[in-house]
Amino acid sequence: MDKGPVFIGGPDRCGKTTMRAFLASHPNIAIPAVGSNMWTYFYGQYGDLADKQNFERCLDDMLHYKHVAYLQPDADRVRREFGQGEPTYARLFSLFIIHFAEREGKPRWGVQTGLIERYADQVLAAYPGARIIQMVRDPRDRYEASLALWPQGKLRAGGAVARWRYSVRLAERNVDRYPGRALIVRYETMVSRPEETLHQVCDFLGEAYDPAMLTMDGAPKFRRKISGDRDLQPDQTSVTAEYIGRYRGRVPQAEIAFIQSHAAREMAAYQYAPDEIHFSTGQRLRYQLVDRPVNVLKMWGWITVERLQHKFPRLIGRTPGKRMIVDPNYRALRQATVKG
Repeated sequence: MDKGPVFIGGPDRCGKTTMRAFLASHPNIAIPAVGSNMWTYFYGQYGDLADKQNFERCLDDMLHYKHVAYLQPDADRVRREFGQGEPTYARLFSLFIIHFAEREGKPRWGVQTGLIERYADQVLAAYPGARIIQMVRDPRDRYEASLALWPQGKLRAGGAVARWRYSVRLAERNVDRYPGRALIVRYETMVSRPEETLHQVCDFLGEAYDPAMLTMDGAPKFRRKISGDRDLQPDQTSVTAEYIGRYRGRVPQAEIAFIQSHAAREMAAYQYAPDEIHFSTGQRLRYQLVDRPVNVLKMWGWITVERLQHKFPRLIGRTPGKRMIVDPNYRALRQATVKG
């Protein structure tokens, strides 16, 4: 088997970082501690990279993106090596991670990228032997966890259902279309039976299982975050199942009802049983007349924007937020220089 790169996908708060911590602790696999998101924010947005101006614009923007800057790239080396092969986005993105893996002293590279599954066709065509691990988590728990970071909820339950269904359906499509190259892993199985899960994942990747993966030695900051500084035995892990079902009492019933209603098929397929919803007459009336219609609009709003951004990346492609840019003013300065 050609041991190509490893991609960890899925929506936010679904266990990608935990899977990355496990895999980065394997002696053969290097995965940066931050999600690369290169495909999300740069793919297809600059035209043909054989054009030097297009390439330099793309490279400049990438170098100012914090998750790329974290990799401490050698821009001159990237330029030199990019010019020695096909001028594609996939090659450009891979150079940053290949160089990172070299510094880590590991032969195989990988990344975690939210919703990388939307680019499965391009990724698997570009990298021989590449594998995609798709994380799936109970949409109610995933939503509850996301609210801790985004209290306004990124379109609340409507947007959450849209992202979750979109990801799961792509995962199923990729597994069917690319047998042996895409694998779905449930978050709940990973944290409840981590060793069993890692054996399965290593078999999928063509790597020998290493018990050290359980201790997450390759991701010390993440390990400290979830377990403190306590020492772990070779057969111990820091992960816990205590966050399963955490949404109960934390997510409003109306939003739970909406999620369960609009993700019913997919939830059943992954053994996420629906809760009984007990509305008063007034609550039920509000749900039908207000909560549900509003979330349906938000759901379709997210789907519409996603489709447009994915189809027309040069016109309305996704861009990182200002706080993710090393120097928020660099684009304005670059444009002023070009005009001058």
